[in-house]
Amino acid sequence: MRRLLAAGIAAAMGLRVASAQKSDAGPPGGKAAAPAAEPAVQPRHVLCFLGKSANQAQLKQAVAGAVREFATGFSVDEAYSTPEHDERMPKSFAVSRDRVAPNAWSAADDKAVASHRSVLYVLGPRMNRQNAVQVSMGALLLVGHLIDAGAVAVKGESAGIAHGLDRWKALVRQGAEAIKADDLQAQRRIGRLAFAKRPLSDAGYLESVGFHLVGLPEVYVPQSLGTELQVVALMDAVADEMAQRGVAEVIKQRRATHSLASTYEEDDFKFNPYGIVRVAR
Repeated sequence: MRRLLAAGIAAAMGLRVASAQKSDAGPPGGKAAAPAAEPAVQPRHVLCFLGKSANQAQLKQAVAGAVREFATGFSVDEAYSTPEHDERMPKSFAVSRDRVAPNAWSAADDKAVASHRSVLYVLGPRMNRQNAVQVSMGALLLVGHLIDAGAVAVKGESAGIAHGLDRWKALVRQGAEAIKADDLQAQRRIGRLAFAKRPLSDAGYLESVGFHLVGLPEVYVPQSLGTELQVVALMDAVADEMAQRGVAEVIKQRRATHSLASTYEEDDFKFNPYGIVRVAR
């Protein structure tokens, strides 16, 4: 069935996110490939923060500070944020949990979600292929900033992924290190691990959702190629290869197919305008 079962910040505040102008899709050396046409639909981050207090002033001030410092273009969604407990959140976070990374969720995270007193949504700016990694690193640092300000649970709504607080903090630290090293490929990988959901299951494939948030197509891998964790490892390897060598080269080497068809509507945050790469059976 489709959709089966989603302390480092201060050091990163002054660090430069890898330039959005750096080439990250072409083969090393040789003649540079012509840039692909940019799709009309542009992805964006939607982040959900649960607070332990009905007073959201501290979290909103933290968002404002982050926007001034590093999270350019992000803003609080006043229409959907609420200073009240939302009874839907325990179920929403349960189906969105990261089930790949070891110890990504704990009993303490369950308790925090169950006892939350407010919900704050933050919208990111529209992204294109060239600045997706830069914006996603800003989103990750924003997550760390709001955790420091008192958020008790965090979910990336654009792919439906929730990590526990300890896992989020680890990803923030890794992202800060990749920014400091000006390592674009590491930033892309960490952004993908932070904000993409995998695996989902449908029609004999295990699937990703959310790779568009780092400028990549989704990767679908036949379930017959191994255990769930083996297939996820292959999915991640293909994503890294596409980031390093370009989509066309990986499709050729892997004998994969690329389609722009999607099961999501274009106005769905999960819609990937860069398409789907299906690995051969």
